[in-house]
Amino acid sequence: MRFIAAALLVISIAACQSSGRQEAEEKIDSTVLQAPYATVFYDSLQLAMESYYSLTEGFTQANITYIDKYSSELKLHLDSLPLNTLQMDSGRLANVRNQVTSMSAELSGLAGEKALEEKRAAFDMVSGLLFDLIKVTGVKGKTIYRQYCPMALKDAGGYWLSNSSKKINPYFGNDMLGCVEVTDSLKFN
Repeated sequence: MRFIAAALLVISIAACQSSGRQEAEEKIDSTVLQAPYATVFYDSLQLAMESYYSLTEGFTQANITYIDKYSSELKLHLDSLPLNTLQMDSGRLANVRNQVTSMSAELSGLAGEKALEEKRAAFDMVSGLLFDLIKVTGVKGKTIYRQYCPMALKDAGGYWLSNSSKKINPYFGNDMLGCVEVTDSLKFN
């Protein structure tokens, strides 16, 4: 009897969370955000995003050669972002600089790791920092999808960004496409 009650409680909680998440996604999807900064910044950020998506694909394929190549490329693009073109208050700009510096450091650490799981842990950190950066600056004319797999990183869960809602999984590759959910999306003019 207790087992049945506990099972019903778990199912109802999961249904509520799923319903709330869908409502949040619908609300976010319908909101178009502004990307108000200089075109030169967005052009540079777009190059970084393309390297990030290639890095994600490298993780999906578990290809260390691609992972190392695109993590270095992403670091190069992040290090060359023209942050001085951002017209924002000094506190926000300092926060953006810290995020970029932290991503660069994580990518250096990722390059130094030999094991795929350690590289994936650094990738998760970079993904979180990159999402936070995009929330502040935007990406002109793009939609960014934040995806999640609760089983990634030894069941601690892992996030990544995508330019589509297509299901890919950089933590388990094509073996666990069912372990992908879009948790957030940001659409910019």
